Amino acid sequence: MIKIGIDLGTTNSLVSYWTEDGPVIIPNSLGEHLTPSVISIDDNGEVLIGKIAKERQVVHPELSASVFKRNMGTKKVYKLGDKEFLPEELSALILKALKEDSEHFLGIPVTEAVISVPAYFSDVQRKATKRAGELAGLKVDRLVTEPTAAALAYGLHNTNSETKFLVFDLGGGTFDVSILEFFDNIMEVRAVAGDNYLGGEDFTEALETLFLKHHNLNRKDLDDKTYSLLRKEVEAAKRALSENKVVTINCPINGEELSYDISIENYERAVKGLLNRLREPVERALSDASLKISDIESILLVGGATKLPLIRQFVSKLFGKLAYININPDEVVGRGAAVQAALKGKDSAFKEIILTDVCPYTLGTTISVKKSYGYYESGHFLPIIERNTTIPVSKVERLYTIYDNQKTINVEILQGESRLSKDNIYLGELNIPVPLGKAGEEAVDIRYTYDINGILEVEVTAVSTGTKRSIIIEKNPGYMSKEEIVNRMESLSHLKIHPRENHENKLTITRGERLFEENLGPIRQEISRLLSEFEDVLERQDLKEIQEFRNRVNEIFDTIDNKGDF
Repeated sequence: MIKIGIDLGTTNSLVSYWTEDGPVIIPNSLGEHLTPSVISIDDNGEVLIGKIAKERQVVHPELSASVFKRNMGTKKVYKLGDKEFLPEELSALILKALKEDSEHFLGIPVTEAVISVPAYFSDVQRKATKRAGELAGLKVDRLVTEPTAAALAYGLHNTNSETKFLVFDLGGGTFDVSILEFFDNIMEVRAVAGDNYLGGEDFTEALETLFLKHHNLNRKDLDDKTYSLLRKEVEAAKRALSENKVVTINCPINGEELSYDISIENYERAVKGLLNRLREPVERALSDASLKISDIESILLVGGATKLPLIRQFVSKLFGKLAYININPDEVVGRGAAVQAALKGKDSAFKEIILTDVCPYTLGTTISVKKSYGYYESGHFLPIIERNTTIPVSKVERLYTIYDNQKTINVEILQGESRLSKDNIYLGELNIPVPLGKAGEEAVDIRYTYDINGILEVEVTAVSTGTKRSIIIEKNPGYMSKEEIVNRMESLSHLKIHPRENHENKLTITRGERLFEENLGPIRQEISRLLSEFEDVLERQDLKEIQEFRNRVNEIFDTIDNKGDF
């Protein structure tokens, strides 16, 4: 049984597996390594996934969804036509496609996977990721943090010397900093920090804001289709700034072709605030690990956004040294997930190593504190498992009644770093009965257990009676019962997924429809003619003729996309 490794990303996802020659990335139906994390519904109600969905998103944004990883574990609903999805259900469709790609490539059923998650993902977000795997028909017995996966991909577990390294992981929607140390066959995560709402998308948005401001426009002035087209042009301009000092953004808005020249200097000024936000988690992780910048021997760059020269320059200046970029930042986590899957399966190619991780957030409960005047003030946060505690971990705190004849003790489960409970994130609560008695006579033991997958379990025991309550966080954002998971799996299984064997043809047509909307005059007429002829070729079902014509059409589309003369 082959266990696959999956990088479930904000912008792109990929799947890999371990071979005797190392990790191998499994190509999708289009023969590509990266599958865009985009879902769309077509006119026939079929689900489109990946590159086809990304093309369709430009012309049908109301039927498409992307960047949903940022909302994992929330109740946010994405409405695609007459269908509604939670973030983990959209993620499940991506995972399902990757599972199908794996089975097609390997020629055997695939049922088990290791999935990567940002190191700074909360308990709720990790549970949602595991649910997404279940909904896709996968058994997910391990979540590996993206920085640990990156370290495994680089083979840092094979070094013979003690080393401290920092993983700088800037993806499409999240930013993670992790400090790891390898010694005596142990790879230990010393500290993590990050920002779940900072990523490459924000650097794209900064460029978008410059364009809108230049033309005195607001986002609300644009319809969804126009905005989707602008976003595509801005994303292309951001990539072009990697090689050019000045780029031009062109976008038709309200019947007028608007353009804006942006220099790399103006762009760098616009993203200065974002770069400052990158600095803060780095400093926090170093402080928690009791290290200085000079103590870090190696830096690994992970995530597609780290390909931007301004990000690489920022990292070099901050640490005074060049980072490792030997492995494609888009692929390094996926490759590492395959290594983790092999380690999990105790592959004979690996020496015995121990991987440790940490709890990214402080977890605790609410208590009442006795004030100088003798009364109790509620709403104070009691940390039980502090951030960057090595996991798995189990800790107990004993709390007492504060009133005479108190009947119950309420235990709130909170996550955060603030002194007051109201400023932390509420995860759930439970109540436990205690015998009547004087204040301080009855007590409960509260046990927090945080496992290697970053999943929190809470158990409360009344000391005098032995009564126990285990946590079921009914109010947990995005919570699903086992029954609900089964029902949603049933619903997702009935969705019509566009046939795999037709993906290349569908992509060509979808791309042509996008180009038709983007262009005018003779170019538009030529696109229409090509699409009409291609549809006629498809009707004849001659595979050789279809492939030859499709290749010819895509060459012309490439020229149009690059603003050349066709």
